[in-house]
Amino acid sequence: MESLKASSFCRLTWNVSARRERPRPQEVRLGARLAGQIRRLYGSNKKADRPFWICLTGFTTDSPLYEECLRMNDGFSSYLLDIMEEDCFSLFPLETLVYLTPDSEHALEDVDLNKVYILGGLVDESIQKKVTFQKAQEYSVKTARLPIQEYMVRRQNGKNYHSKILAINQGTHNWPEALKKGVSSGKGYVLRNSVE
Repeated sequence: MESLKASSFCRLTWNVSARRERPRPQEVRLGARLAGQIRRLYGSNKKADRPFWICLTGFTTDSPLYEECLRMNDGFSSYLLDIMEEDCFSLFPLETLVYLTPDSEHALEDVDLNKVYILGGLVDESIQKKVTFQKAQEYSVKTARLPIQEYMVRRQNGKNYHSKILAINQGTHNWPEALKKGVSSGKGYVLRNSVE
C-alpha cells in the first residue's frame, strides 16, 4: 500500500466495474462512453496546475473496457495513472475515502490531501437516483458534492464536469473560479453574483 501514496498529489480514484467476459453490444457502447470519460478525466487533470494522482480501481488490463480505452484513447497505455483490480473500498482505509456524489448533503469546500476522492465510473442511461450515494452508505464512507448550488444558480441544461472542476480548484483553491471555468455555459449555471 505504501507504493500507492503520492505525497504531493491529492488522490482521486475512479471506481470502475469492469467485466472480463465478452461484452454485449450495449456494454460495448457503455464501455466506449466510460473510455471517453476516462480520457476527459485524464486530459483535464493533465492540464491542471496541481494535478491529482489518479487510480482506476476495479479495473483490469484483461477486460473489454481496457481494450476499449486502448482503442479510443491514443497513448492510453502510457497514461500516468495507476490501474488496480481491487475496488477502492478494499484498497484504501475507509476513513480516508470521500465519495463524490450529487446526492450528498455536504458541499466540498476544501480538498484534503489526506483523503482519497472517489468518482464513480458510472454510465447510467436509466438515470437511477442515488446510486453513488447508496454505494457510499453501504461502506459507511463520507460523501461530498461539488458546491455548485452554493456558488451558482441554474439557467437550463446539463452534463457532468466533475473532474475538470476538481482539477481547476486544486490549482486555484477558488470554487467560484473553478466552477465558472469548468461548468459549461450550456449547462445553464452562472455564478450567483453575476445574476442581475
